[in-house]
Amino acid sequence: MVVKRGSLASLLLVLLCYSHAVALFADDDKSTPVAVAPAVERDIHRSLDITGTVTALRSSRLSVATSGLVADLYVDSGSRVKAQELLLELDPELAQLQLDSAMAQVEQADTALKDARRRLEEARRLAPQRSIAESVVRDLEAEVVGDEAALHQAQAESGYRRGILKRHQLRAPFDGVVSAKLTELGEWVDPGEAVLDLVAVDDVRLDFSVSEDYLADIRPDTPLTFSLNADPGQVFNGKVATVVPVTDPAARTFLLRARAEQPDQRMLPGMSVRANLQLATGRRGLVVPRDSILRFPDGRVVVWTIENGADGPIARENTVITGLAFDSLVEIRGGLKPDATVVVEGNEALQDGQRVSVRSPKASR
Repeated sequence: MVVKRGSLASLLLVLLCYSHAVALFADDDKSTPVAVAPAVERDIHRSLDITGTVTALRSSRLSVATSGLVADLYVDSGSRVKAQELLLELDPELAQLQLDSAMAQVEQADTALKDARRRLEEARRLAPQRSIAESVVRDLEAEVVGDEAALHQAQAESGYRRGILKRHQLRAPFDGVVSAKLTELGEWVDPGEAVLDLVAVDDVRLDFSVSEDYLADIRPDTPLTFSLNADPGQVFNGKVATVVPVTDPAARTFLLRARAEQPDQRMLPGMSVRANLQLATGRRGLVVPRDSILRFPDGRVVVWTIENGADGPIARENTVITGLAFDSLVEIRGGLKPDATVVVEGNEALQDGQRVSVRSPKASR
């Protein structure tokens, strides 16, 4: 029994070593899976990241046009209003009395003018019969002219008083949201004194301060994407609306104004925004996906390519010179053939001449 047990143990040890050797041989023979992509030639762009602010197309600090006591206030901070909607009203009592007095003067002047015209007409009928002096006719004509002037003056005063009364009401000049209420019922306000802040939130724009170094490269057709800091995962397309070619001498920057191609209701004035511009360089070059680039501490930049070997595809190490990076691509200025196929996944631990098996990149890439 002792001998049999020793023989069985020896047999099991031999089988175990043999299985391990087979496994090692199989692993050595197994090729490394990699995903590849072609190196292509295309227009080279320079990527520019900038930060800015969402601003309103219209923003007004409203004030009244005449002095008065605030009698009615129909809005509060956050109220949405339409154009010409009544926002605030001053006490109109005294202005209404002044208007009534002016209208009475208009009636009085109109009555006097009608009477003068009637007497002048009668005098002109009697003049041919020499029943009235010619000087009396001329005096009546002068009286009519004076009464006409008095009527015009009374009408102008009435119109002025009507305008003053109308200005006791403050109406919204455009659609928007009341961002601040700066007065309250019972307060006395004067012309030019701010009472409400109104902001148009349905029509916004994006304002950026950009270094003057990029002024010559930004054009209306420059591609632009942006995201709000409140929701950085959502990316929107935009377009350059205005470039103000006047730099700030202190900061050496100029104003770049952009608009969203599809405005989002979550974009509110005052929000912070990040944008990316793709600036054309006017040249073409060879580019590879960003994931194909490996950078080492000694400064080397490596791209692995695929070649056809005797037993199938093999990996080759290529030391390259890189240029600009944009759109998840990197420009290659040297060290790579134009028709190369580069490794974008599985390239972290490759060795020169190692056998590989090619598969498609992940859908997320």
